[in-house]
This record gives sequence, C-alpha cells and structure tokens, in this order.
Amino acid sequence: MGGSKENRHTPGLEHWSIAVKDGNALEKNWRSEIQIPRGGPHRACVVDNDRLFVIGGQEGDFMAKPGSPIFKCSRRNEVVYGDVYMLEGEMKKWKVLSPMPKPNSHIECSWVIVNNSIIITGGTTEKHPVNKRMILVGEVFQFHLDSLTWSVIGKLPYRVKTTLAAFWDGYLYFTSGQPDRGPDNPQPMKVVGEMYRAKINV
Repeated sequence: MGGSKENRHTPGLEHWSIAVKDGNALEKNWRSEIQIPRGGPHRACVVDNDRLFVIGGQEGDFMAKPGSPIFKCSRRNEVVYGDVYMLEGEMKKWKVLSPMPKPNSHIECSWVIVNNSIIITGGTTEKHPVNKRMILVGEVFQFHLDSLTWSVIGKLPYRVKTTLAAFWDGYLYFTSGQPDRGPDNPQPMKVVGEMYRAKINV
C-alpha cells in the first residue's frame, strides 16, 4: 500500500489486497481497496486482530536520473511524518489515530508485535534545519493496541534506520541497518550486520 510512484518521489495512495490461505493466494487478481489518506514509502504496515495500521513514513525520496548508466539518483525534498491510520473490519474510511512521538520513517521492517503492543525501533526523523542532512532515531517506541496511544520505552545503543526487529523469549532483538556516525553525529554511515538484544517487559 502507498509507497511511491514510478519516479520514486511522487507519493502513492493506492491500496490493494489479495486473499491468502496457508501461504497460497485464493484469488487470481488483486483487489483495489480504500486509498490511504497520505501516501509515501518507508512506513510500518501492521495487521493485528482484523485491524490494519499504517504508521509513519515520508513523502518524497531520491529520484532516478533519466538515462544514467550507473542508475544515479538525485535528492529531492522529503517530508517525514508521524501520522498513524487504522482500517478496521468493514470500515469504509481510514481512522486517524494519535501520531508517533516524533516524525519517523524507514521503519518498514523495524516493528514487532509484543503483548498487545507494537514496538518500533529506530528510524529517521525530520532533517537538520540548517544543513538539511538526515537525522537518525534512537528511541524504542511502544504503541498500545488497547488504548491506541504511544509511549517511549527505551533507547537503542545507537541511532539507526532500516533495522530489523524481532521478539523471542522475552527479548527484543534488532539487527542490521545504518547506524549513526557517533554520539555527536546523527547522520547515517554504512550498513552494518550487528545484532543486539534486551530484556523487555511490556
């Protein structure tokens, strides 16, 4: 759902679905569903108890330069947001929920469901107001699926974007992604393959 158009920059509002059972598609064609109120890539899309949540993301992204032999891209204006939308059961309209504690993007794989909560690790937020460079996120966010409210429950060892989150046997794990360049520099550096875990009680 959502994402960007073919040029990677224009936000897409489209939303499709296809019925699946035991890993197999039950339909031959995708169905068009209710469009998302705000388009864009790098958002978390979570299904829980017949409810679909769309969390965070951004409008705009790097745009491919036409005809570039090395597939070079050029930067365009990007707007990171913390909007949260929910589509439940037979609802005909998306419901606007409380936004994230801060605008957050690059979290499409950075979430996990734990004990009636959605836990989100890291991400990227609004760019630096002066140099316009990317700023990474180091917080661990909890979205309570009963009250539909947010809280910050901890911090990662460093700020990181596009990390992978998991939960097993009482431990929250995160691995890979692009970490910051140090405590005083929130910009991303090269991709790493490190893994960390922490005991959590939520």
